Amino acid sequence: MAINLNQYLEDFKHLDPKDPGTWPMLPKLVALLALLVAVPVAGYFADWQGQLEELEVGQLQEEKLKQEYLQKKTQAVNLDLHRQQLREIDTQFGALLKQLPNRSQMDALLVDINQAGLGRGLQFELFKPAGAEIQREFYAELPIQVRVTGNYHDMGAFASDIGQLSRIVTLNDVSLVAGRDGNLILDATARTFRYLDEEEVAAQRKATKGAKGGKGAKK
Repeated sequence: MAINLNQYLEDFKHLDPKDPGTWPMLPKLVALLALLVAVPVAGYFADWQGQLEELEVGQLQEEKLKQEYLQKKTQAVNLDLHRQQLREIDTQFGALLKQLPNRSQMDALLVDINQAGLGRGLQFELFKPAGAEIQREFYAELPIQVRVTGNYHDMGAFASDIGQLSRIVTLNDVSLVAGRDGNLILDATARTFRYLDEEEVAAQRKATKGAKGGKGAKK
C-alpha cells in the first residue's frame, strides 16, 4: 500500500493550536510522543540530574566509609599484636641502650679495648681519639684511631674479643699490612658509643630549636 506523504503534510499544515481536539490522528500521535519524551527530559534537567549527582556522591562516600571501617576493624583485631610488638621493641631498645655506656663509664670502656689487645699479645703503637665526639639524637659517637702490631692469629682473636665486649664497639676503616719484623700492622678506627644523659639531650634540643628559630628570623 502506497503512503500518501502529501496528505500527511497537509494534515500538519492546517492544525489549529487552540483546538487540538480537531487534529487528525497522525498529528495527535506525534504530539503525544513529543510530550512523552519532553516530560522526562525536562524532569531530568530540572530535578533528577541533581538527585542523581547526589546519589553518586553518596555512593562514593559510602564506599569510602566502608574502606575506613575495614581498616579500623583490622587495626582493632590486631591491636593486641601491635601492643605486644611495641613492648618487644621497647625491650630490645632498652637492651641496646644498656650496651651504651654513660659519660662516666667511657674511660672504663677504653681500658677494656686496650686490655683486649694487650691480652692477645698485641703491641699498641697508637691509641687516641680521632677527632671530637660526634653527638647524635640520643647517643654520642667517639672515633678512636688504633694501630697495633702482632701476628695474624692474635689480631683475629682481638677483633673477636672486641665484638664480644659488653659495650658496643666497632672496628672501621681496617688496614692490614706486613711489618719489617714479620708481624702485621693493623690500622683501624674503633668507634665507641655512649648514650646522652638528660642534661645533654635537653641542651641538644635547645640548640636545635635555636638554630631553627634563627633560620626563621632570617627569612
